[in-house]
Amino acid sequence: MAEPPAAGTGLRMGTPQARWVLLATVLGSGVAMLDATVVNVALERVGTDLGADFAGLQWTVNAYTLTLAALILLGGSLSDRYGRRRVFLVGVCWFAVASLLCGLAPDIGTLVAARALQGVGGALLTPGSLAIISASFSGPDRAAAVGAWSGLSGVAGAIGPFVGGWLVEWSWRAVFLVNVPLAVLVVAVAARHVPESRDPQAAARLDWTGTALVAAGLGSLTYALTAAGEQGGGPAVWLGAGAGGLALVAFVVVERRSRHPLVPPALFADRQFVAANATTLFVYAALGALFVLLVLHLQVVSGFGPLLAGTALLPVTVLMLLFSARVGALAQRFGPRALLTAGPLVAAGGVLLMLRIGPDASYAVDVLPAVSLFGAGLTLLVAPLTATVLDSAEDRFAGVASGVNNAVARAAGLLAVAVVPVAAGLGGADHTDPGSFAGGFRTALLIMAGLLVAGGLVAAAFVRRPLGATPAPAPAPAGPETGEGVRMAECLHCGVTGPAVHPPDRSATTRGPEPTGARPDAS
Repeated sequence: MAEPPAAGTGLRMGTPQARWVLLATVLGSGVAMLDATVVNVALERVGTDLGADFAGLQWTVNAYTLTLAALILLGGSLSDRYGRRRVFLVGVCWFAVASLLCGLAPDIGTLVAARALQGVGGALLTPGSLAIISASFSGPDRAAAVGAWSGLSGVAGAIGPFVGGWLVEWSWRAVFLVNVPLAVLVVAVAARHVPESRDPQAAARLDWTGTALVAAGLGSLTYALTAAGEQGGGPAVWLGAGAGGLALVAFVVVERRSRHPLVPPALFADRQFVAANATTLFVYAALGALFVLLVLHLQVVSGFGPLLAGTALLPVTVLMLLFSARVGALAQRFGPRALLTAGPLVAAGGVLLMLRIGPDASYAVDVLPAVSLFGAGLTLLVAPLTATVLDSAEDRFAGVASGVNNAVARAAGLLAVAVVPVAAGLGGADHTDPGSFAGGFRTALLIMAGLLVAGGLVAAAFVRRPLGATPAPAPAPAGPETGEGVRMAECLHCGVTGPAVHPPDRSATTRGPEPTGARPDAS
């Protein structure tokens, strides 16, 4: 096997080597993307086949999101220190093995455990994809490579629901098993053609304590909120909630005192950064719950098949592919505040329009208008939100700022999938009863619309500074993210799984957001 080229050689777009690097990174993020876009579609079949209750379906989603959200910042630090290609390959292999376990799971407990392992692989895989491109290219070629990566990821996000829906029609297990041959291809290409790179300024120590506290806090809270739907307010629920809250408080204390913090506290000295992340928290909480419950509702209540239910959200991807760059330009010209306010309100209107989706729903009459209005709101929101987060941080913190924002989005979705169904009265076997599920879904829609409105109001009240008006730099604390930093690579479905992400070197690319596909994911 040929030795891959050394980092820093400045690959040129259009060369065979550049094409191989793009193939490996796009396929690598696409492996995680496929799960992010289609596992929700598979939930109804999973519940039927494995006899799972609604809490089991919640954990099928949240086990993955929990480990991914808790470990993704650490994954970026590991990549910077030990080699981005190396950690990327470990993540792809780990993800493939976990996917195989998911596809072979004999019961819901095994599936949930395997999904948690998938999240660990995703946390190692996703930071490396865009970071490899940033380290392998330079100057105009880097900007072109990032644009190509974003565009190809958007195309993958668009075709993912079609492929995933078709796979679920055949077998829900195929959604996971298809990751294995894709991962083999990624490993073969990356091992031969992708250059290795590291951050020479990476910290000598990693923040294991902070990572453990985040994992414990999010895990305990998720358990408590999910269990509340099945057990009510029992002692175990209150104990889990209290333990989770204490762990997160301890995380804040540890980060303030650490010489190598996972999240530099200096970031939160900027009010605009805090406001942008608060908006992210509300908006992505709504999105996390919506994309689980809507796809279930379309199958359980409206009688849609997996393919049609999975592609119901395709207008979101299409709108963001077509208009994200233009919205980013508007934010750059007129400031982000109006767009960050209008976007969530328009999206909330789309959510309320989904109240019309009932047992005899027509895709063209009932689903398409609501989803299109919702997608228009996300298109107004996501690009300015990403730009505001990055513009609120100094250039040296660009990587960790986008990483924090992405982690906030994932944590918001994680907690929302646990708490919104409980607040809406969904649980037990409601996912098998169209009447019960329809009633809970209507209540959940009102909750999610309220979260979106809250996000818009936060932006209106606290986002003040126009893009480009970054305040004077503050003294730099020691930390592992002062160089290349953490790269959140899941640009896929950025309105679903997570915000769009920039390369760390903003001098080499546009200050505004790249035109990416619709994170939610996203993986």
